[in-house]
Amino acid sequence: MESQLLQEVIKKIRDVRVAIIGDFCLDAYWFVDESASEISIETGQPTRPVRTQRYSLGGAGNVANNLAALEIKDIRVFGVTGNDPFGVEMATIMQKIGIDTRNLITQVEKWATHVYIKPYLNDTEQSRIDFGNYSILSDETADRLVERLAGELNEVDLVIINQQVLSGIHTEYFRQRLVELINRFPDRIFIADSRNYTDFYRGAYRKMNDNEAVRLCGLKLKPEETVPYPEVLKAAETLYARYRKPLLITRGSRGSIITDEKGISEIAGLMIISRVDTVGAGDSYLAGAAASLAAGYPIEIAAEIGTYVAGVTVQKLFQTGSASPEEVLRIGTDADLVYKPEIAEDPRQAVYYASSEIEIINRLPEDLNIRYAIFDNDGTLSTLREGWENIMRPVMVKAILGSKYQDADIGLLDIIRARVDELIDKTTGIQTLMQMKILVGVIKEYGFIPEDHILDEYGYKKIYNDELMQMVRQREGKLANGEISIEDLTIKNSIGFLKRLYDAGIRLYLTSGTDEDDVKHEASVLGYAHLFEDRIFGATGDINTEVKKLVLRKILNSTGGSGGRSIATFGDGPVEIRETHKRGGITIGVASSELRRYGLNLSKRTRLVKAGADILVADFSQSELLLKLLNIS
Repeated sequence: MESQLLQEVIKKIRDVRVAIIGDFCLDAYWFVDESASEISIETGQPTRPVRTQRYSLGGAGNVANNLAALEIKDIRVFGVTGNDPFGVEMATIMQKIGIDTRNLITQVEKWATHVYIKPYLNDTEQSRIDFGNYSILSDETADRLVERLAGELNEVDLVIINQQVLSGIHTEYFRQRLVELINRFPDRIFIADSRNYTDFYRGAYRKMNDNEAVRLCGLKLKPEETVPYPEVLKAAETLYARYRKPLLITRGSRGSIITDEKGISEIAGLMIISRVDTVGAGDSYLAGAAASLAAGYPIEIAAEIGTYVAGVTVQKLFQTGSASPEEVLRIGTDADLVYKPEIAEDPRQAVYYASSEIEIINRLPEDLNIRYAIFDNDGTLSTLREGWENIMRPVMVKAILGSKYQDADIGLLDIIRARVDELIDKTTGIQTLMQMKILVGVIKEYGFIPEDHILDEYGYKKIYNDELMQMVRQREGKLANGEISIEDLTIKNSIGFLKRLYDAGIRLYLTSGTDEDDVKHEASVLGYAHLFEDRIFGATGDINTEVKKLVLRKILNSTGGSGGRSIATFGDGPVEIRETHKRGGITIGVASSELRRYGLNLSKRTRLVKAGADILVADFSQSELLLKLLNIS
């Protein structure tokens, strides 16, 4: 989405009027610290002391909270609480953030506020404690809810129907009354997000996840199973034919699918490198999408806004998070998207060029005129730093655990290693300094190191870099002594391919997240620095400067900003591929096996396809075919 349009939407939705009728819940987070545990005199069992506790809105309340965070001025809730402290806490939280609670009804008999208490021990959620499972809505309360909503329908732009629990407000009697109301107001947008009664709410838009969608069509999968893309498309078509109302189907990191009278459209998901907590993400998506629909925007724009809101909230841990307008603008401006996840995760779908090993992801224009070629260095051309992950991994693990490293039990060690592996996998290709800044956040997250003992990103980078350079210098020594050759330290035929481009008059650029002086030195040692002339760029110590973006911007500025299709970027990391793809350039992912220096690395393939690669190669052994494909003679 263009930045100007995004700003317009965010501004306009503040003036919409939204009603929410549904199951309002409270999420309680209790953080147990057993260091103060004692043996109970009454039971003889150890106590579980709660160090801190936090309460936030859940269910329909989470949707309302997300709308409030977007600074929507008129949010009206229609729901039921019990005559208990949790109901008071819920209403208090709502009132503090500007939500109208006049229609939050207290049912005294046979109703307890729905509360989900989530105890955490050592960063791990324990068995949940629930309230409200035995609540029964009376017909009298149902009538009051529907009549109050009917009385205010002419004052709102859109109604969200939330159904969260079987013991909530959605009794058969309530559902019948609400459908009657929907039919009385055919011009008003109702959008239903219902776990159990989606089919019932005739006349409403629907929002659901992909698992719910295929289940409504008779395909039963486990909640953790990935829903095949063809099945989602089939479900979208079937459900639109059934409901004849717009439909939004969320797919987690894979984005969403929307269906209306114009047909089926796909909205890309966001590439998020930080740790995520997807609890409440569907509610966040719904809030952003519903607010946009209420403001009169088409469903495609509504789905994009929903994606951005959810993209913010999933990065907020141990809470059902919300997103401010500033956060939505930040994530939505120049957003990092996930492309073709099905192809990325299933090599069987690969399509190859002319019986070669060159994989075609996106069809290239026939009139290609490549004049500029940008190359990443490490893993694309050079393998001098092959194995850097095996150095970074223990550096990060030790930084997180500190003095506990030697004595940590294997379970904790496995958790930390998995977290570090995830960090490295998601951040490959960005400058080392930024990786270390993210590491600082992880160190604080786990809390093993006292605050005053935590280094900054420069300190951790030095520790890592000192160890890495020992390995690099040793390899350079072997090369100087004739023990190994340049071919042993470069991806197969990469230098020959560079020479072909250079001789064809294509201007070459070398970029890296490695420090610039080191990039220039290593390119010189490996014998290809002269092919790039003075166009070698690396990290400069400024964490806010991403060199790969700067080089792209520099080239585009030199072509008047309209020369995206004259640029080809070659890289084994997602950063250079993603940034070029966003700016309309041709992207060649190099899914290299750095240890062998030839052949395909499937992990890299997955990352590169998701980042937006148009073509995939494992190395440059089929350079003549690649040059032909790129229309370079």
